[in-house]
Amino acid sequence: MIGSLPPGPSCSVLDVPGVGLGHATVVRDEPAPPEGRGVARTGVTVLLVAADAYRRPFAAGGAVLNGAGECTGFISAQEWRTLETPVYLTSTMQLGRVYDAACELALEQDPGVADDVVVPVVAECDDSYLNDCRRMQVTAEDVRTAYTRARESRGTTAPGTGSVGAGTGMSCLGFKGGIGTASRKVGDHTVAVLLLTNFGQRDRLTVAGVPVGRHFPPAPGPEKPAGSCIGVVVTDASVDGAGCERLARRIGLGLARTGSTAHHGSGEIFLAASTTFRTDRDGNRVGADPIGSRALDPLFEAVVDCAEEAVLDSMLSSPTTVGRDGNTSEGLDPEKVLELLT
Repeated sequence: MIGSLPPGPSCSVLDVPGVGLGHATVVRDEPAPPEGRGVARTGVTVLLVAADAYRRPFAAGGAVLNGAGECTGFISAQEWRTLETPVYLTSTMQLGRVYDAACELALEQDPGVADDVVVPVVAECDDSYLNDCRRMQVTAEDVRTAYTRARESRGTTAPGTGSVGAGTGMSCLGFKGGIGTASRKVGDHTVAVLLLTNFGQRDRLTVAGVPVGRHFPPAPGPEKPAGSCIGVVVTDASVDGAGCERLARRIGLGLARTGSTAHHGSGEIFLAASTTFRTDRDGNRVGADPIGSRALDPLFEAVVDCAEEAVLDSMLSSPTTVGRDGNTSEGLDPEKVLELLT
């Protein structure tokens, strides 16, 4: 465990009451078109922060460490300091399809979305090393499946991490990456981080302060250090939009601990949200008064520790994966890591 704060029961975003996490994993080994759909190593992940987010938006804020990426809905979330849809994660070339499906789901949940235009939050990382992104591999049904699973996961303790959903085709710090999560208890509150990891180079991999990456043999294929990381903080502490932006920014400190230097072509985009500081559709506050100033310090600590641990969770949960053209992303061996740490 990273740091001294205690984890939640599942050490995941599911420890925050009401939060759900669902995945749709797309894996195929078919001939190229027209005979088939090619090789797919991709998917969709849905983070459901609150089921009634449209009617009662929750406080949110974001930060960008390096902007070579995309997250729809980010600008409006920063402007209004609220979030009113689930957070959808996918691969770069599938973002449009996921956005379309997210709009359809929002309209099904509440037709009023059409009258008060809502921009779903959809963020991406590039999985083209393992996934044949020349084909549209994700369908609207995949998005619906991930969303349904997110709703069903609330109150459970099995988040699913590693090479699942949007993490299926991702690589991180010279090894297989993907979905990672961690949580910490701060008094009566929970702080959790969800990451989609797809960044960095092997020789910089650092675990709990130990530079283990330089002791591994070179990666089996060419490394692409620029690749991106999407991060989301969720807490049940009452934090307003400005405070959420400050929480989101701390994700970058956790990434740096693991070896990230936010390369030129990498997109590190972060969001944070409070499930208890909420408003109605007119912006009138509903819920507890916000905490701020020095009271945020323990939450900052929790975010940094969770972000570092979530990176490691995404890697240690992912097996070696072979994708398009035989490209291989090697799974990080937990026993080798333990040996190097000791």
